[in-house]
Amino acid sequence: MRDCQKSHTVTRKERAVALTDTAVKKAKPGDKPYKMADEKGLYLLVNQAGKYWRMDYRFLGKRKTLALGVYSDVSLARARQKRDDARAMLADGTDPGEQRKETKRANQAAQANSFEAVAREWHAMKLKRKWTQSTADKTMAQLEAYVFPEMGHLPIASVKASQLLAMLRKVENRGIAYTAVRLREVCGQIFRYGVATGRAEDNPAAHLLGALHKPEVNHRPAITDRRGFGAFLRDLREATGYDAVTRHAAYFALLTFVRAQEFRYAKWEEIDWQAKEWKVPAKRMKTGKALPAHTVPLSQQALALLTELKNLTGHSPYLFPKVKGYGDAEVISENTVGKMLNKMGYQGRQCVHGFRASARSILSEQGWSREAMERQLDHKETDSTVAAYARSEHLPERRNMMQAWADTCDALETGAEIILLPRTA
Repeated sequence: MRDCQKSHTVTRKERAVALTDTAVKKAKPGDKPYKMADEKGLYLLVNQAGKYWRMDYRFLGKRKTLALGVYSDVSLARARQKRDDARAMLADGTDPGEQRKETKRANQAAQANSFEAVAREWHAMKLKRKWTQSTADKTMAQLEAYVFPEMGHLPIASVKASQLLAMLRKVENRGIAYTAVRLREVCGQIFRYGVATGRAEDNPAAHLLGALHKPEVNHRPAITDRRGFGAFLRDLREATGYDAVTRHAAYFALLTFVRAQEFRYAKWEEIDWQAKEWKVPAKRMKTGKALPAHTVPLSQQALALLTELKNLTGHSPYLFPKVKGYGDAEVISENTVGKMLNKMGYQGRQCVHGFRASARSILSEQGWSREAMERQLDHKETDSTVAAYARSEHLPERRNMMQAWADTCDALETGAEIILLPRTA
């Protein structure tokens, strides 16, 4: 304790003369660094780089120096308060320098275990193992917009269900109830990951089941009756006042009825002209399946469309490169084709994603197997037992089905109402 209480040795002059605000303010750097002593071990170190508050002390027989801040960020009065706090620690047998290091380590650990840090780690894991880039981007955008500003800085282990609910209520009150429900699910996965990695002991999201308003499911607008779809096809054929690439994108989406994220990023190298197939990389598919690619059989009409498109965009690696406009993406935006359909007068009646429902409904009337249609739509089998055995690509039937769909579209465009198509090649 004698060593703890034995502080910086000062001269009688130092004891008699304490620093003043004016003296500190007027201090100028000299040829060499120098010290301006205050009281009880505090002094101002002045050098060419600036003015620094320091305190010399002894602990367990060792002479040490404690940094107390930079003038003028730390005033003379504040420096003296910090000195007194340090001397109080010494009186209690605590090394203030080591205490500061321990506090810094604890803060760094808390930051590493913050909700945001764990969430970003979980997000990277999901992207690497399963997610498509578009799903990852959308999820992170929602986290950054709504979750991180409210609770991202909190240690994940300290987040309470009430705090999580308060954040979700704010999202809900914006009129985006579906996003709030989705964020509860996402946060639940993050908390479970935190528990699994030893950084949390509870999943507060699990306590919020039923606490949020469950929004009604709004299906994407789609025309599913043959006569109405035929009228749409005629309107589409007559919509010649739009960008050629956008019109080709609409027809390609219609003939293949894939998701927007899949056809927007389609590359010419993915088209197998000889096999009459389009190989969509698994990483771009929503289901995240283990197969290397999703095979989309191409009808004669789709191949003819691609031949025309080659003359327009063959200079690009992408089938549908971005037309002049805003944004950093290399391909057309998610809303490009949708805006064209809206301008045609089909807002709320038909959207790009709705092509999938249109094809599914009309093809089902023709007797194609559920397995072939679900495989073509790349829908994930919800029954895990069935999924374990549902590995067939059903390609022979799907080739016939995709050609039948293109022929059906041609027939409906002419106004035909009854279409009988063969089930075999």
